Amino acid sequence: MNPDSVLEAFAAGEMSQEEAKRRLLGASFVDAGCAKIDHHREIRCGGPEVVYCEGKTPEQVAAIFAEIIKHNGRALGTRANEEHLVGLPDEMGASYDSVSRLLVAGTAQEKSVGKIVVVTAGTSDLPVAEEAAGTAEFLGSRVVRHYDCGVAGIHRLFSIADEFVDATAVIAVAGMEGALPSVVGGLSAPPVIAVPTSVGYGASFQGLAALLTMMNSCAPGIGVVNIDNGFGAGFLAHKINMQSAGVE
Repeated sequence: MNPDSVLEAFAAGEMSQEEAKRRLLGASFVDAGCAKIDHHREIRCGGPEVVYCEGKTPEQVAAIFAEIIKHNGRALGTRANEEHLVGLPDEMGASYDSVSRLLVAGTAQEKSVGKIVVVTAGTSDLPVAEEAAGTAEFLGSRVVRHYDCGVAGIHRLFSIADEFVDATAVIAVAGMEGALPSVVGGLSAPPVIAVPTSVGYGASFQGLAALLTMMNSCAPGIGVVNIDNGFGAGFLAHKINMQSAGVE
């Protein structure tokens, strides 16, 4: 019995609360051998389980993808490589983007809603920005991209400021000193998700300087994710976007 059927039976008084709880917990994950697939992640958290591919063999990724697709119809992998793509059977219809390192398989997303703006300080921030944008799009959000708009040529950022007006969330991605999110936060009404990247010279300390700058921003309405965590930013922006759009 699938979760929807359990909930319907409980609502109709055909099943006790204890029995419904037992059924739901029993169907909450599947053991794929190398991993336990959390099929209730979307019910609890608003998005399906996503596979972190780095460190996993192509065979492990294929086994996990097969279980996720069987339940959800589609699957997303982050920090993947070409070998992970080759390891998936042709019938999964998988595709791989070498910039974002995202691996997608299964049925295509039917629609996209709302508006998330992804803006970067420089072109070198593209891999992290595309990981964020691709994650949000996989989950069902509409994404608008504006790249290479850093403070070194701040007029480039001002030229796209009107894009922030009707956005539900803005993802600002920057390395070096990480100043971009502070400026974006001073220009935009929607919440800003700041993403520090490991781009920069020696004293940037592989993104630590940008992380500290973003955490110490005086502009209100800014939240910060970990260094190079485009996936986390994209997922969070999607959740904000869905609530703003009134989508369950």
